[in-house]
Amino acid sequence: MSTPVIGVLALQGDVREHLVALAEADALARPVRRAEELAEVDALVIPGGESTTMSKLALLFGVMDPLRERVAAGMPVYGTCAGMIMLADKILDGRDDQETVGGIDMTVRRNAFGRQNESFESGIAFKGMDDAPVHGVFIRAPWVEAVGAGVEVLAELPAADGPDSRIVAVRQGNLLATSFHPELTGDHRVHAYFVRMVEEHLVAAAR
Repeated sequence: MSTPVIGVLALQGDVREHLVALAEADALARPVRRAEELAEVDALVIPGGESTTMSKLALLFGVMDPLRERVAAGMPVYGTCAGMIMLADKILDGRDDQETVGGIDMTVRRNAFGRQNESFESGIAFKGMDDAPVHGVFIRAPWVEAVGAGVEVLAELPAADGPDSRIVAVRQGNLLATSFHPELTGDHRVHAYFVRMVEEHLVAAAR
């Protein structure tokens, strides 16, 4: 099987770090800004940033509708932080006119972990990665308030203000999302997990 080509939506956010992490996970990584570039990749990463700005830029650059079409057709997509918000079907504390790509049956709360100066790092028990916790960076991060029956919860973080846990990583079919930024840590296991998702999708599509 050929090496998967994975794009990183390069409208805003930590694009370079994702490109490096994908390359370390044995994918061919390239930036994507326009619809014609999106058409040339097997999968996409939507990075962190500011979700309302990213949404506006995706519309401005004409990539929002083609991205929705690719997601509906089964293209694998991984969203981190703002990218998680972009993949959510429902948003809490968003702008009234904020649009998303959608695809994951979840409700996400924007900036749920606090402001920029409340950013933090944490080890996270990630389903299927039993060797060591994943190192996650949370920067104005969302969390998942609720998920539908078809969504698999991959990681939760204990709540600081009570006994409940906050959902911080989910998967639905070919869509993956995390509240945190693994690309900022040098721990590329989540990217490797996504690359395996893409490879499995390509094998299935070739049958």
